[in-house]
Amino acid sequence: MMKGKRNKVWSLLMIAAICCGFMILIPAAGFGAGKPIVIGGSLPLTGEFAETGQWIERGMRYWAEEINAKGGLLGRPVQFKIYDDQSNVGKAVTFAEKAITVDKVDLLFGGYPGTAARAVMAVAEKHKMVYVSMGGHMKSFQQGYTYSFGAPPLMGEWWYEGFFQWLNTLPADQRPKRAAVYTINNPVGLSLQDGIERWTKYLGIKVVINEKYNSPLTDATSLIVKAKRENCDILFSNGFFPDGVTTMKAAKALDYNPKAIVQGIGSVVPAWVKELGKDGDYVFSGTVLHGKLNYPGNDKLNAYVKKTYKLDGYPLYFGFGYAWMQVLQQGVTGAKSLDQTKIRDWLKSHKVNTIAGTMTFDKYGLPAPINFATQIINGRVELIWPKNVRTREPVYPKPAWSK
Repeated sequence: MMKGKRNKVWSLLMIAAICCGFMILIPAAGFGAGKPIVIGGSLPLTGEFAETGQWIERGMRYWAEEINAKGGLLGRPVQFKIYDDQSNVGKAVTFAEKAITVDKVDLLFGGYPGTAARAVMAVAEKHKMVYVSMGGHMKSFQQGYTYSFGAPPLMGEWWYEGFFQWLNTLPADQRPKRAAVYTINNPVGLSLQDGIERWTKYLGIKVVINEKYNSPLTDATSLIVKAKRENCDILFSNGFFPDGVTTMKAAKALDYNPKAIVQGIGSVVPAWVKELGKDGDYVFSGTVLHGKLNYPGNDKLNAYVKKTYKLDGYPLYFGFGYAWMQVLQQGVTGAKSLDQTKIRDWLKSHKVNTIAGTMTFDKYGLPAPINFATQIINGRVELIWPKNVRTREPVYPKPAWSK
């Protein structure tokens, strides 16, 4: 009798709450009475890097759906506290501090771009919070921090390794001879130059133009004019998605068609094809993740993204968001605790399995270098190197622009 009365009262309270516009959080099936584990931080959901930030968030939220459906983390549901840092590094730092000191989150999630991740590493270290992110470049991880991990990382110094390894397989007379290098003036952009300088010297490619620009790049006309005038037959556009789109549009407008165009980051996001169509084809880049790599979980993610977003294969940044959470999850479950030092120590001493493969971390919190090369072919991000994972034969030299 009492049970029936309680159910009736609960039903009336639910109806009243809905009518008044309140939301009641009910524990998911299988959870105990424990409060949710809150994972906090910020992403660039608006501003210059919104396209990538939104895909990272989608990957994270898919991970949360999965983990909650399986009973949660340590038997507790997970929730996110996500701030929009508006693509501003200063705001990313402010929100990291707020998440830790005001919101008292249990865990931090990684941010974007690498400049923001680098800045938040210092906050994480100060508060002794494990921070799993892309990092952006080697120097981020060489500051003496012990709570930061790149898992998988997006490392500027590694990003073009696969491309250059492939280029090295071509006969010398087929390789480019003169390079134009345009680089966004920030630590991540500058880190891309390390590999370019080393490899162009090794391959005998003369760097004719080597210039930096400040973000945002609103007009690339003058850059392309110089590259065309100097007969540069390879162009390195060392920037993010918006910079790459601007550069490609200028290259077509001026009919500048080198043997190869190599784009820093932007070509591997879905909006690249949306913005450029066929004019976005044949651009080379790198990656650390790809849906066609034979790692556990990739087929499942591909199926989810195809059903939900009508895309063939999950986007790189969706994979980043998911993989970072995989690492954090294994650190927590391995340590059997939310104690940050225990999580850190477990990650430092154990292998983790992700959609980017199995990783172990060195003293800097980094796995072994990952050197895949990609090319956009018919609007798809194809793997072209190493040869054993190739999904399409590379198209080289670059065909003429479509009319």
